[in-house]
Amino acid sequence: MHYANTEHPENDPAYKGLSVNEGVGQVPAINPYQTARRKRHDYNASQFTEAILSGDISMLSQAVTLIESSLPEHQVIAQEVIEKCLAFAGKSCRLGITGVPGAGKSTFIEALGMTLIRQGHKLAVLAIDPSSERSKGSILGDKTRMEELSVAKNAFIRPSPSAGSLGGVARKTRESIILCEAAGFDTIFVETVGVGQSEISVHSMVDFFLLIQLAGAGDELQGIKRGIMEMADGIAINKCDGSNIEKALVAKTQYQNALHLFPAPDSGWSPNVLTCSSVENKGIHEVWNMVEQYIQFVKSNGFFDSKRNSQAKYWMYESINEQLKNNFYQNSKIQKLLLDAEKQVLSNEVSSFVAAKKLLDHYFEK
Repeated sequence: MHYANTEHPENDPAYKGLSVNEGVGQVPAINPYQTARRKRHDYNASQFTEAILSGDISMLSQAVTLIESSLPEHQVIAQEVIEKCLAFAGKSCRLGITGVPGAGKSTFIEALGMTLIRQGHKLAVLAIDPSSERSKGSILGDKTRMEELSVAKNAFIRPSPSAGSLGGVARKTRESIILCEAAGFDTIFVETVGVGQSEISVHSMVDFFLLIQLAGAGDELQGIKRGIMEMADGIAINKCDGSNIEKALVAKTQYQNALHLFPAPDSGWSPNVLTCSSVENKGIHEVWNMVEQYIQFVKSNGFFDSKRNSQAKYWMYESINEQLKNNFYQNSKIQKLLLDAEKQVLSNEVSSFVAAKKLLDHYFEK
């Protein structure tokens, strides 16, 4: 049978009572009303510095991205920006915040952060977020948990993935502190997401180290390593609300008694244990008062400046170690020798220590 309508045979007179309308044409893939996206301008170090000193948050974010970048050309600009901003840094109160997972660190930071912003402070929150060793991915969920603080005018929240190199991200966080201080932030929070070696790194870049604890989760004194408790300048037992108040008060007494067993810190300060509720916003002012009292105490006895000088020296040596390590593994000659060294170690031809010494000798050409 031959149909008169070849495009839609259903419209042929042979099919009585049936008709098919013409379809809608293909929509163009590109929106004709969309303006072309502007290419990001490549700023130099002086432009970055000028914008940061004027309080430009967008440029501050871009500068921190350069610090976190592993590209050599980005690092050159980043280090120049840091050097230019160094003279304008150092005037903030740096608070390190750590605690076991689930202790409510993010909720506490938002409660304390909003309290400070209402008092007229400018707050930057830098979070070290451990990356997955398998996928190298990172959740970076702090901004989603701090809903009110993340949109506050005088707040800047920046999570940084560790990407498997805690020393590297800690160094970058310290450099980010310098830029944030130059941008006018008078209070810096450095949060560790999780427990472990990150506490040591954070302790070496802050003025006050606060341990957030949780009562009612088992044996309180076993809940955290002794080393972290010895580093703490103060302990805040969070979630002291509802049916948990009695447990929090018992935990407070236990921690206070435990702190008396530790050697006196070099600062001469006796760490305090306080209770608070981030949800009900109770005890938050008291925690900040403790921080202010500590800063005033260590400034009066000279420990504040002494500690910052020690931290600067510590990070100089850490940077040397990090740079040597990176240069060693990026050396083309070493990269070729590494596989042979691995095979010799696995076949028991040489020991791990001898293989390492040979590689280092080749690197330094002894």
